Amino acid sequence: MDKSEMIRGVAFDLDGTLVDSAPGLAHAVDMALYALELPQPGEARVITWIGNGADVLMERALSWARQERATLRAAAGKPRIDEADIPQEEQARVLRKLFDRYYAESVEGGSTLFPDVEATLAALHANGTPMALVTNKPTPFVAPLLASLNIARYFSVVIGGDDVQNKKPHPEPLLMVAKNLDLAPSSLLFVGDSRNDILAAQAAGFVSVGLTYGYNYGEAIALSKPDHVFDRFSDILPIFGLSHSDNQETENE
Repeated sequence: MDKSEMIRGVAFDLDGTLVDSAPGLAHAVDMALYALELPQPGEARVITWIGNGADVLMERALSWARQERATLRAAAGKPRIDEADIPQEEQARVLRKLFDRYYAESVEGGSTLFPDVEATLAALHANGTPMALVTNKPTPFVAPLLASLNIARYFSVVIGGDDVQNKKPHPEPLLMVAKNLDLAPSSLLFVGDSRNDILAAQAAGFVSVGLTYGYNYGEAIALSKPDHVFDRFSDILPIFGLSHSDNQETENE
C-alpha cells in the first residue's frame, strides 16, 4: 500500500512553506547589524540562513558581518580587527535583542502567503483534515503572524521554536503533533521546504513533502529524498482525495 493512502492529517512548516517571510527577516537582520555599525547582508544572503531558528540565523549573520568588516578594513589598509569592538559573545547577545525588536515591528507587514496557500488550507479545513503548524521561529512571533495573515483558524496545534527542547531537524516537535492530534506518525504528512523539515519528518516517521520554492540553503529539496516533491502548494490536495478544483471552489466562496 502506498504510504500516502494512510494519511489522516497534515502538519506544515511556516517560513518558506506557507509564508514568504524573507523580506521581514532580512529587514530585521539588516537593521540589527546597522545598529552595531556592521555590514548588512541583504535579503538574497539572509534567505540562505533561514531555517534553524533566530539564534542560528543571527549567529550566521554576525559571523558573516564580522568577516565582511574585517575584509573591508584590510582593503582600506587598516587592522582587520578594531580594538574598540566589543567581544563577539557580547555582540551576539546585543544583536539578538536588536533583531527581536526590529522583527517584532515588521513581522506582520514583512510577510505574505505563498500562492495557493489560503485556498488550499481552506479546502483541507472544509474536508475535516486535522492540521498543525511546526516552526523553529521563536514562539512569541508565531501567533501575531498567523493572525495577521488570517490563517490561525486552520490549525488545531501550533508549535513554535520555544515550545520544545529540540527544534527541527529533531523529531520532537513532530512527535508532539502526533500526540496532540492523537494520530500515528505514519498517518501524518509533513510539508516543508528545507532539509531540516525532511529530516525531522523522516526521523518522526511522517510521510514527507518537499516544496521546491522555499528556503533551503541554496540546495534542491530533492537531495533530501522526501516522499514527494511538489512545485506548488496545492499539489498536496490529491493526497487527501481532493482536486485542484476544490482549491479553486474554496477560493471563490
